Amino acid sequence: MTLAHPPAGDRAPAPAPAGGGAAGPARAALAAARTSRAADLDRWLTSLLAGTPPHPETGPPRQAPSPREHAPPAETSSGSHIGGLQNGGLQNGGFGPSDALMPEGVALVAVGSHARRELTPGGDLDLVLLHRGLAGVAAIADRVWYPVWDSGLRLDHSVRTVAEARTVARGDMKAALGLLSARRVAGDQALVDELRAAVLADWRADAPTRLVELSAMCRERWETHGELAFLLEPDLKEAHGGLRDVHVMHAVAASWVASGPDAGVRAAHDLLLDIRHALHEVTGRSTDRLVLQEQEAVARALGLPDADVLQRSIAEAARTVTYQASHLWRRVENFVRAKHRQPPGVPQGAARRGVERRPVGDGAVEHEGEVVLARNADLNDPALVLRVAAAAAQTGLPLAPATLARLAERAALPPVPWPAEARDALVSLLGAGPAAIAVWEALDQAGLIVRLLPDWERVRNRPQRNPVHRFTVDRHLVETAAGAAALTREVARPDLLLVGALLHDIGKGLPGDHSASGAVVARDIGARLGFPEEDARVLETVVRNHLLLPETATRRDIDDPVTVQTVTAAVSGAPGREREVVDLLAALAVADGGATGPAAWGAWKAGLVAELARRAAAALSGGTPPPAPALAADHLALARHDGAAVRVTGSRITIAAPDRPGLLWRAAGVLALHRLAVKTARTISSTAAPSAQTAVLDFTAVPEYGTPPDPAGLEADLRRMLAGRLDVAERLERRARSVRIRPGVTVPPPRVTIVDDASRTATVVEVRAHDRPGLLWRVGQALGSCGLQVRAAQVDTLGAEAVDVFYTVDEHGRPLDDPDALAAVRTRVLRALH
Repeated sequence: MTLAHPPAGDRAPAPAPAGGGAAGPARAALAAARTSRAADLDRWLTSLLAGTPPHPETGPPRQAPSPREHAPPAETSSGSHIGGLQNGGLQNGGFGPSDALMPEGVALVAVGSHARRELTPGGDLDLVLLHRGLAGVAAIADRVWYPVWDSGLRLDHSVRTVAEARTVARGDMKAALGLLSARRVAGDQALVDELRAAVLADWRADAPTRLVELSAMCRERWETHGELAFLLEPDLKEAHGGLRDVHVMHAVAASWVASGPDAGVRAAHDLLLDIRHALHEVTGRSTDRLVLQEQEAVARALGLPDADVLQRSIAEAARTVTYQASHLWRRVENFVRAKHRQPPGVPQGAARRGVERRPVGDGAVEHEGEVVLARNADLNDPALVLRVAAAAAQTGLPLAPATLARLAERAALPPVPWPAEARDALVSLLGAGPAAIAVWEALDQAGLIVRLLPDWERVRNRPQRNPVHRFTVDRHLVETAAGAAALTREVARPDLLLVGALLHDIGKGLPGDHSASGAVVARDIGARLGFPEEDARVLETVVRNHLLLPETATRRDIDDPVTVQTVTAAVSGAPGREREVVDLLAALAVADGGATGPAAWGAWKAGLVAELARRAAAALSGGTPPPAPALAADHLALARHDGAAVRVTGSRITIAAPDRPGLLWRAAGVLALHRLAVKTARTISSTAAPSAQTAVLDFTAVPEYGTPPDPAGLEADLRRMLAGRLDVAERLERRARSVRIRPGVTVPPPRVTIVDDASRTATVVEVRAHDRPGLLWRVGQALGSCGLQVRAAQVDTLGAEAVDVFYTVDEHGRPLDDPDALAAVRTRVLRALH
């Protein structure tokens, strides 16, 4: 029977981990000490089992000294006290009795850390005395256990036959995990082989139930101990991403359901093990929790400059473990699900043939619960990486590891400044909310984030030595952006809110006030992302003042007019857009507080911030509305055609036609039929055209996925629609029935607002919603069913968020003023959005 990986007893000790500077030799000494200690223990235990005394010049191995003040200094030579043995141990003067001296039908088996040769000074020794029903086995056990206890080592022990050990393993998960890593120390090799084969056979046969049990145990442990990467005082062994998770990954690999840890996880494990070893040396205690007061000493023992570098190293290692473990558990879930669906007698994998590949975005498809590259994906497309990531986040699916590796290795990245398509994909990724966090982490693990945003390197894994903060700086930024996604209906520019949330602490790690230094960085990143200069200035102002509202609201009297003046003066860095900045700051304060931790945000603070923002916005009101859009030269030329004219140029579609009710939404319906997602739409009122009977519609639309539609076919359908020969509604309904809808991620509910006093000649309806195919069609149809005509419209899709404004009139060309009629319009449009 082939094993998923060699058993512990057959593996060579891992090579000493590499490291730069003093860290390399210090860590190498720790690894060498563990290897030496394992060999010494094996020789000593072998002599105990054989009933022969150890060499007179060497006593039994000693436990690490318990009182810290009496602990011997850690050395870096192989003959040191590191590892808890006296200088020299048994490695030269000791001896191992030959098998001829061993009792027959008995074997001493190590499980746990000693089986893996990873026993740290404060670790427990786990041993099983295995026998073939030997009557006098208790006496043999006594001559092993008593000397171990006398030596001061903590011992977890048992005496079992193979059948007994097998029974215990099938009923006790901890025993099963230990026996999966069993290693023979001394005695009957055939007996140990029999045990290992039996335990592995049972583990694999029972995998559908045992792995579910193991998953539940892990999740309970994670809930109790938290996430290692983001804890100020982490448990190196039990926290999520710690040593225990790597051991569990080996156990899952032994079931043949998933591969074992890769090189990155093994390196992360070795680092965490070295840190645990150094912690035991520094404290002289058996502890796995790295408390604040020990961190500087542990860092020095590892040859690291300071505790911050130590914490960043822990975060890096833990996130590596957590990321690969997430893929491993998804594979386990798929395996268990397939087992439950698989009819008896059907070969494993037969049900997977012909698995559907469903498009989820341009260049991305869903395959077996993961997002993979479409076959026609263009790796030279500079927006591909972010577009595929956004598709994964918006559908709530993970990026397949192979796809991620291919993107990291071969895909083009956006040039500077970024094209609009790449920036839009970034906003769509962030706009997915909590689902964006795992996708961002995947990009980060592949090294793509720092290539896309070089300034990210400075905040990556940076600890925040403040108990109020739950996360490292980089994770806090992503969490804030995810929280801001729920507030996109509150602001005029959801794209600036999401990017501002991602960058609000980007100045941490730079000299001086992080808000001021971060503002400069945010402005530069805004320009790098391709935002216009005015938008980059808004980002700069938002980052500079991201603490303005919460600090002012809680430290000043908001009834004092000077307090409001302080806010309005601070946002003057974005002339003409001060009101917009206040709204952005108010939303960012909520997202930032929620991502920081419970102690940083509460109902009292939220109420003060909201009231201060309301007063500042009121003080800034009274600006003039933007001028009505004017016809460009190409619009004028197209509008001169008699009848209807259609022009398709790349992603831009322009229509000039006799004005009629429903023209806008019928044209949008034709675009939806051709798998085109409307990104922008502008309508010019018929009164602005050279002919009072002509309307001009200007769309920007991109394919939902795949290649763009044939321009000739699109133009022909638009002409048929204008001539009344195309039933758009029936064809859209037929297409909707044929599409399998995936739930996707949870998004904020849509919002429909009747904007008072925005126009004297029209009823202004503002729609905020998560974008989806045919959205403009549904909104326009709902307005039409209320007897309203769209005189002008400004439609924008910012990332995944639609921000649409419609200027509507009734059949007589007048705005609505009846409150009941306005409420009915709002209700009908909302119903169309659900």
